Amino acid sequence: MAGQPRVVLLKPLISSPLIEAGEFSYYDDPDDPTAFETRNVLYHYGPEKLIIGKFCALATGVRFIMNSANHRMDGPSTFPFPTMGGGWAHHIDLLSDLPNRGDTVVGNDVWIGNGATILPGARIGHGAIIGTGAVVTGDVPDYGIVGGNPARLIRTRYAEPDIARLLAVAWWDWPVEHITRHVRAIMSGSIADLEAAATELK
Repeated sequence: MAGQPRVVLLKPLISSPLIEAGEFSYYDDPDDPTAFETRNVLYHYGPEKLIIGKFCALATGVRFIMNSANHRMDGPSTFPFPTMGGGWAHHIDLLSDLPNRGDTVVGNDVWIGNGATILPGARIGHGAIIGTGAVVTGDVPDYGIVGGNPARLIRTRYAEPDIARLLAVAWWDWPVEHITRHVRAIMSGSIADLEAAATELK
């Protein structure tokens, strides 16, 4: 981003067919934000995908651990002998049925704090906030705030009826020009303000 050398928009940066990032989602890192695919998405050999929605803010050190990090746990040893090659390589079938929790999905307008770790198959709802250093092992509800290791729900940002209203508005799907006209409502307005802005699109 212009004037922000530590910040990159993810969508134009992504080259892997296994990663999707929505418009305006960004990653911040003072070392090398352009290395996001290799430094922040780990053990990603497929077939599962990492899907990141629009308008997400990812702080320095956010890590996505993907399914290929799994080891067998049904025998005496968890060591992945076949990956070491040599005489052990012909036992590759021992790695074919590792646990797979499917795609890892981050909704729209999600803020993930510094050093947070997202484990395989986690689904993070729209508008959620992931606290600094959190380890997300499962699902996070829409507009939920989680923290800790393992991450636990601290609270939701809105009551359930209001969350339903926000999801119905889905401002992140508005045309960019309409978002630009209503940035104040999106950032500091009420749900009623957003609903009023949404009616202008009809």
